[in-house]
Amino acid sequence: MPNNKKMNCWEHKKCGYELGGINAGILKVCPASSENILNGVHSGTNAGRCCWVVMNTCCCGNANRSFAEKYKNCQQCEFYQLVLEEDCLQFENAIHLRSKLDGKVATIGENGL
Repeated sequence: MPNNKKMNCWEHKKCGYELGGINAGILKVCPASSENILNGVHSGTNAGRCCWVVMNTCCCGNANRSFAEKYKNCQQCEFYQLVLEEDCLQFENAIHLRSKLDGKVATIGENGL
């Protein structure tokens, strides 16, 4: 029987920065692995399948100054493309997901978009 479990970003990238990962430390845990508000989105653990809406992820660090800049970069990522392909019919809009993190309903034009 095939394994139908969908990978989280840290499993796909094998970065080791997830909670309990080999590269994780007290100050260096990727926030995508611990952001529980987005748990279950696209069948992922925490924000593991919507990492593009979480700021300061270990793959991008602090290089992105705004959500719009990060999201633009993430749209080019092979993992983002994989999730988009796997979940195309149920793919959640980034503005909607970001509003969950912000605790408010975002409208087009907010968050630098």
